[in-house]
Amino acid sequence: MPNVLPSLDTLEAWFITGSQHLYGPEALAKVAEHSQQVATALGEDPQVPVRVVFKPVLTRPEEVRQLIDEANAAPNCIGLIAWMHTFSPAKMWIAGLSNLNKPLLHLHTQFNRDLPWQTIDMDFMNLNQSAHGGREFGFMCSRLRLPRKVVVGHWEDSQVRSEIGVWTRAAAANHDMRSARIARIGDNMREVAVTEGDKVAAQMTFGYSVNGYGLGDVVAFMDEVSDAEVDKLCTEYDESYVMADSLKPSGGQRQSLKDAARIELGLRAFLESEGFVGYTDTFENLHGMKQLPGIASQRLMADGYGFGAEGDWKGAALVRASKVMAAGLPGGTSFMEDYTYHLSPDGAQVLGAHMLEICPTIAADRPKCEIHPLGIGGKEDPVRLVFDVPAGPAVNAAVVDMGNRFRMVLNEVDVVSPPDPMSNLPVARALWSPQPDLKTAAAAWIYAGGSHHPVFSQALSTEHYEDLAEMTGIELVVIDADTRLRDLKNQLLLGDFRQG
Repeated sequence: MPNVLPSLDTLEAWFITGSQHLYGPEALAKVAEHSQQVATALGEDPQVPVRVVFKPVLTRPEEVRQLIDEANAAPNCIGLIAWMHTFSPAKMWIAGLSNLNKPLLHLHTQFNRDLPWQTIDMDFMNLNQSAHGGREFGFMCSRLRLPRKVVVGHWEDSQVRSEIGVWTRAAAANHDMRSARIARIGDNMREVAVTEGDKVAAQMTFGYSVNGYGLGDVVAFMDEVSDAEVDKLCTEYDESYVMADSLKPSGGQRQSLKDAARIELGLRAFLESEGFVGYTDTFENLHGMKQLPGIASQRLMADGYGFGAEGDWKGAALVRASKVMAAGLPGGTSFMEDYTYHLSPDGAQVLGAHMLEICPTIAADRPKCEIHPLGIGGKEDPVRLVFDVPAGPAVNAAVVDMGNRFRMVLNEVDVVSPPDPMSNLPVARALWSPQPDLKTAAAAWIYAGGSHHPVFSQALSTEHYEDLAEMTGIELVVIDADTRLRDLKNQLLLGDFRQG
């Protein structure tokens, strides 16, 4: 099935360099030469997944404003990487930066790594004064209250390039969100609060639109699916997964697999018809479907669609953004739910799962394709993929609507292997130990108002979400090994105070 993620190598981060005419044409030519070399090296580094495009050195206010206006209008430009090679008087940046509506990364580096102790003179000092120019530029960005990421270190250093690569992934997700369309199929799960929210405010903040559709809109596409298409997809299921005996071609429940395939094909066609990149559904609204989309939602997520259960459109949008950020990285990303606890005195843990819809990109092994009763929704038993998640570090992140602003809550966790097989649990699942411990992490998450529907990722880090939150201008609450509840509560109180 087609992957619906954007090709990151078609997106561009523009590399801009600040200087001035005080140094003369020979020095400016050297600045341009150095800048082009740095931009080329960054663009060729596999840690930076987008194109890094060198732009002419900027020395005048009108040049800055013209370039930033061009960047704002360029459809494939996801942000600017700014370097002050020499001193660049920052008043010349005011008009341009005041208009900037794309993410900014300030690379505080210099062309040379080491000082030439035996030959250093004032010509060298005047040409290589990033330490000076970067502070001038930094002041103006701070004076303008301009959100940005500051990366410090030599441009050939792997850690510097990693930080730039993370930022470009977040910028790509931010770029994707600005035009993303999320379909809310059916309404919210009745009486649930955290999955509700202000869709107008979300579009103003993030750019994505959320609109509602009846289940009949999807069923109409399901009715157009041919039996040959269904059989072809079932064969793909047979080849891709470990099939339960009852779902094999000769099995007694093969028709249920065909019904699940028809749901996937119809749902996929519906999403493609209007260019949706994410969607929600709810088990309380299944009129016209024989079963709740299980394997369909799992496979659509694996192809890059955002998904949120029970009408959780904020969850769907964040899954989509996370899929974009994680494109090409090892490890998977999925919609998730904190389901139940293991409250052992030897170490409390969280068992994460959902009724059906966990993305197989986080599977440790080849998923099993099974069918089991659901117990809610009043429909036929749904087909789903069942698997465990491999041990290793991960993050859980959620966006919630606080009424006057959006807040992102993130918890760093460590996935562990269960002590015994969970052979009777008919869903995909992940067992993790939250940092710093479950007692602190759960209290912190609850104090922060975090959703029970986080995005779970073993491909992304806190830094990815930190950069994305910075770009979208929303509050970020991080729960990690250093979290102390007293400090966190004060942080939340200060945030409420600042927002009135």
